[in-house]
Formats: sequence, C-alpha cells, structure tokens
Amino acid sequence: MRAARRLVQVDLPLFRHFLSPAPSLLNSPLHRTFSSKQVKGQRRDQKKQNVKSKAEKQEVEIRRGMTVAALSTAMNKDFDHVLETLFNTSVDLDSLHPDSVLEERWIKEVVTRSGMKFKWATLSERKERPNRDAQRRPLADPSVLVSRPPVVTIMGHVDHGKTTLLDSLRKSQIVSMEAGGITQHIGAFLVQVPTGEKITFLDTPGHSAFSSMRARGVNATDIIILVVAADDGVMNQTVESIQHAKRAEVPIIVAVNKCDKPQADPQRVKQELLAHDVVCEEFGGDVQAIHISALKGDNLPALTEATVALAEVLELKADPSGPVEGLVIESRTDKGKGPVTTAIVQRGTLKRGCFLVAGRCWAKVRFLYDDNGQVVTEAGPSAAVQVVGWKELPSAGETILEVESEQRAKEVVEWRTHEEEQEKLLEDQSAISLKHKLHLEEYQQKRAELTHLSWRKRKAALYQANKTRCATRPSERTQSEQPNLPLIIKGDVDGSVETLLNMLDTYDAQQQCQLEVVSFGIGDISEKDVTMAETFGGSIYGFNVAAARPVQQLAAKKGVPLRLHSVIYKLLEQLKEELSSKLPPLVSQNVIGEATVLATFYVSEGKKKVPVAGCRVQKGHLDRRLRFRLIRGRDVVWEGTLTALKHHKDDVQTVKTGKECGLSADGDVDFSTGDVIECFEEVDVPQDLRVLLDNEQGDVLTATDVRKRGAWFHFVFNSELIVHVTRTRIVQVHHSAILHVPQKDNGVWFLPADEDHLDSRTWFYTSDVKQIRTKLRPAGQEVELLQDV
Repeated sequence: MRAARRLVQVDLPLFRHFLSPAPSLLNSPLHRTFSSKQVKGQRRDQKKQNVKSKAEKQEVEIRRGMTVAALSTAMNKDFDHVLETLFNTSVDLDSLHPDSVLEERWIKEVVTRSGMKFKWATLSERKERPNRDAQRRPLADPSVLVSRPPVVTIMGHVDHGKTTLLDSLRKSQIVSMEAGGITQHIGAFLVQVPTGEKITFLDTPGHSAFSSMRARGVNATDIIILVVAADDGVMNQTVESIQHAKRAEVPIIVAVNKCDKPQADPQRVKQELLAHDVVCEEFGGDVQAIHISALKGDNLPALTEATVALAEVLELKADPSGPVEGLVIESRTDKGKGPVTTAIVQRGTLKRGCFLVAGRCWAKVRFLYDDNGQVVTEAGPSAAVQVVGWKELPSAGETILEVESEQRAKEVVEWRTHEEEQEKLLEDQSAISLKHKLHLEEYQQKRAELTHLSWRKRKAALYQANKTRCATRPSERTQSEQPNLPLIIKGDVDGSVETLLNMLDTYDAQQQCQLEVVSFGIGDISEKDVTMAETFGGSIYGFNVAAARPVQQLAAKKGVPLRLHSVIYKLLEQLKEELSSKLPPLVSQNVIGEATVLATFYVSEGKKKVPVAGCRVQKGHLDRRLRFRLIRGRDVVWEGTLTALKHHKDDVQTVKTGKECGLSADGDVDFSTGDVIECFEEVDVPQDLRVLLDNEQGDVLTATDVRKRGAWFHFVFNSELIVHVTRTRIVQVHHSAILHVPQKDNGVWFLPADEDHLDSRTWFYTSDVKQIRTKLRPAGQEVELLQDV
C-alpha cells in the first residue's frame, strides 16, 4: 500500500472538483442517469412512432375499376410512374391513357411495386338529402274550377285524311306545308267552331314510325277523333290508335272520312271496328260515328257538335289560378328564338316572366306565341302555345311546373340531375357486379374442367391459355372485318330524333352490318358533326334540318356522306341502301355455255398423257378465258380452268352453239361420255340487306316499286275490295316470306315475282302456301286490278 501511494500522485483541487461537480454539469444530459427499464420503454415508443408514420405514408386506398389517373393521384405519383411500373407486363402500354380502367390485379401490382401497401377503400355512408323537387299541386277546390275547352287529338292511319280534316276545320293549308303530304310532327291548334266554342286540336303523325308521338298526344288529350277512310277501312295505325286510347282511358269519336268516294263503305268500317271493341251507337254502343268528307267539308258541323256535346258530358274544368302545370308536346331549336317548346297548359295561367321547370331544364318565359305565330301575353287552361326562354331544350312529354324564382328553378334542376346520376350509378354498379360474377363463374368452370388432370398438366394448360390470351397486345390485334356503319342523327325537333332512335333500336341485323349511333341532337348540321363523322368514318342523316354551304363544302372535302331528308320513309330507304352497300358483294355464277362430252381420248405431251374430251356445244358458247365445271349426273366432279380449247386442229378462244371442239382441263380429270361441261362467269353482285327497320306497315307500294325490288310482297285485302285497290299498303316485306292472312281458309293474296306476271298486273289468291314457296302459278282465283295501279 505504501509503495502504491508513492506511485500515484493526485492533484488535490482537481480531485475535489470531480467529487463535487458544478450544478450546471449535473443538469447536463451527459450526466443524467436512467434505469434500464426507462431506456427500453423510450426506445419502444420511438420505434412505434417511426413505424406508424412510415405506414401512413405507404398505405394507398384502392377500389375496383380505378383509372390510371385515379391510381396515380391516390399514390401521389404521376402518370409516367404508373407506366414505368407496368413495364414488362402483359398490359398494353400503348393503349393506356389517364382514363383507362385497370384490372384489379394490376392495381395491386402497381402499388406493391411502388413499395407501398394497399387497402380497400370503404364506401362512405350516403347522407340523405332533403327532397328539393317540385311537385304538382293537390286537387283544387271545386268552387274555384271553371270550364275549359276540350283538348282533342286527331288520330288514325297514314293518308286517311287527318290533317286535311284539321285544314277544313281551321280553313288552313297544313297539308301543303308537310313534306310528302304526311304529318311528321305533333301540331297543336286552337279552333273556334261556328257555334262559338273553342277546341284545342292535336294533329298526330299516322306513319308507323311516329308511334311514340301518338302515345304522347293521347296522354295530353280529353277526346280522340279517330279518322278512318271509308275506302281503306281499319288499318295498322288505326288499331294502334285504338290501343293508345284504351290504355289512357280516353273516349273516342269515329270520323268515317272519304265518304264522297264511289267505293266508300262506311258500314264495313263500323263492322271492322267491332273486332277491336269499338262499338258504335247504331250497334248499341256509346261511340259516335260521323260520316264526313274532309276534302269537301261535308258534314263537318255534325262532327264539331258531337265533340262539343261529348265535352259537356265530360264536364271539363280546370283551376285558372295558382302555379302553372302543363305538358311539353314538342321541342325544337329556332335560330332566332333559341330553344322553343310547344306546350299545353293544364292548370293555372301561363304569363311572361314565369319561371318553369321541365325535366332537367328550366326557363324564364320571354315570349308566348299562339298557333298563328302571334305574340300573346298569357295562356289559360287547354291553350296550346309556343314557349320561348328555355336555357336548355326539354324532352317532349315532360311535365311543366311553375316555381317561384330562378333560384328555386335551379335548385329543382340540380336535385333532379343528382337523382338521375345516382340512379345511373346504381345501374352501373349492378352491371359491373353482374359482369364480375359471370367472369368468376367462367373461371371456376374452366378450373373445374382441369381438375381431372395431374398438377403438371393443369399448370401447363393454364400457362398455355394465359400465353395465348396475352400473346398479342390489343393494339396489335387485327380489327374485326365485319362491316359497320357509324351514324350521326340530327333532327328538327325532339320528337323526330326520338322517333329515329326508336326505329334504329329495332335494327336486328347486327351480325350482317353493325349499326352504331355515335351522336344525335337537334338543329342544323354543323362543322363539328362533320368532323365527328370523319373521325368515326360514318354518315350524317338529317331529318327536316339544313346544312349551310360551308358545312356542305367541308363534308364534300372530307368525304363525309350528308343525307338530308324531309320524309321519314325516304330516309329509311336510303339508310337501308347504305347498309346494303357496306356488305361484301356476293359472287354469282352465270352459266354462258353448255357442252356434252361425245368421246374421250388421250394425247401425248412429252412423256405425259393428257385426257381430252371431244364435245358438242348445246347452249350458248364456251370461252376458254372463263371457268368450267364437269357435271356427272347430279354431281359436280371438277371445277377449274382449261389448258387447251381446239376446233379441229386450231386453238380457239370461243366455240359457239352447234360446233364441236376438243378441250383439256387443268388438273387430274377423268372425262366420261355423256358428261356435261358448263362454262360460267363469276360476277360480283351487291348484297341487299333485307331488314325491316321498326314496323314499316303503312308504306305505299305501286306496281313500279314491285318491279324495281323484284321480291315477294304479300298484302292483306278484303276479297270485296281487291278490285278497287289503286295504291296498296304493305303489310310485310321480306324476301321469300309467307304471310298468313286472317281469312276463313287462311289464304293469301300475292303477286308473283315473275316479270311477266307483273306486267299482266294479275293478283292471285291461294290457301296452299307450298304453291307460293315453290313459286308455281297457283290454281286459285285470279283478279284483275284496275289499269291505274
């Protein structure tokens, strides 16, 4: 110890400072002491904080059907990052754009490759929004109701005289203004009859294409005047009008028109109406039947008196006060006025400055016009007016309701728009779920088909199937060679566009030529329409619209077909012609010559013996440049070309009837005596797309049309009227189709497709359908038509 003490020399002041440090040093972190448990707890908390913040940065909410843009936004990355992540996968990067929808597995793959975690997004609970829609008012107090004019709809078959009747009632010339002499819009007119009463008339189209317009006219009417031609009787649109009236529970008055014609038979018309539960008064029913001549004005006072009397029985009344309620009959775009609607006021009094809503559109009424184009200040119940001031064009058939302010109108439109979007979203989600379910079932079925295989073969089969599916990118795959026709539809009014779209919806020949409507709208053809048609390689069809000269020049420059029509059945005819032109031509074989083999022998060509047929031409002529076939009995044993055609020892190109020749065929052919050799040429024949767009019943067919079309046409006639027919209505048009007419023996009237029979203008009647199918002249009755057919 003493030795150790001598070796260590201690500085006493420093030693004292070490034993008693300053207070500032004691508070320093370097001199703070911790227990082992405190140190472990602090490290654990710090680690949790680091892990939590790291997880929050890496977690991405995903959902099915995400687009590339939505995924990049959720990851806080750009579009290029998603493309780089999907590199070296089977995804077609060339076809990807921000709005492309990714499959579920690729959404997960992108998130995982980006070093992040994904979690499924939870759907937020939908908050119930207060209903801000506008509603009709409750029924008014009977004490405030006043009498109103009846709203009468004139309905019936095409060309039965509906518009002519309205012309006679209001002393106008509407027929001369309608293209083709047929009504193609709903016209609303207020007519004051000689007795002083006022009647609002709606004139509906009779052509079958305008079925939706007729139904809309029925929904706005109190009484229906059913016009039936006394010479034609009950036709297709007549029956349809009766059905509309029954569904809407609207009373009917029958106007038997064209009673001035010598072949008119009003009694037969009434009897035919019995089959459709329309019982006239003389048969014990409650339906009035008035015999008239709209062209000459005969007995029109009796028709108006019957209408007024029925209106009095119905006790038609309305409340002229309070907010307006009405119905959009038709809508269109006017160059000077903007969106314009034809409306029927059903309740209240419509005035300038009113705020209206109809569907998802609203208006502040700027002007009101009557049916003569005169400005009016107000319109009461049952009045038909044109309303100017719509911000957008409402659809025909929408209910018009008045609201108190512009803010309220916008609120109603916003509510309705939101509700429609929610309904569409639910429909889309249901469709997506159904498609996902079908794909899952298909996958499970394919897996079940492989369960009997060993795991090696099963893996190989799945790999091969996936390899085949992903072998080529979609952008590199060849497009379908099926012909297609993209269309752009433009119409003058909303009802016309609706009618055209409804007819195109009935097109059922998609397997032959795909028909796709890429755009539709109201108004004249614009440059935007031409550009869109050029992009899709389609055609523009306009109904009762125009195209300015610059637009026509642009269409001609870009090669865009511009089809403008004012008569609907002519538009349909041209559309079917264009559809037919899209089909590839059929190869037709026309036999131009026929020869019989008289003898066979062989000739030597080098070391090879070639069979030669000695023939005599029986019909036409043989042409070496064309194709030949060898017929033995009923079988074709060879078809091809000739290597040589000789007459005696001379090589010839053709051999005519009665001449003998020798010929050798290209290929191994074994000729026999008695064989028939036919020479034929192949001609490309354009296909005719025989398809009915909608129900074309009611179109007019003349003898010239029958010759031009060269097909079978079948018609429904009454045997008593067949000799009086001058213009015939088509019931059904189809190549080699048979129509069973509802007669006692279930027979048919028909006109053979033979040109000779067409020239003779002879109609045939038979109950034996086989005779028609085999195109034999039937043994039934023959009836000569009049010379002016």
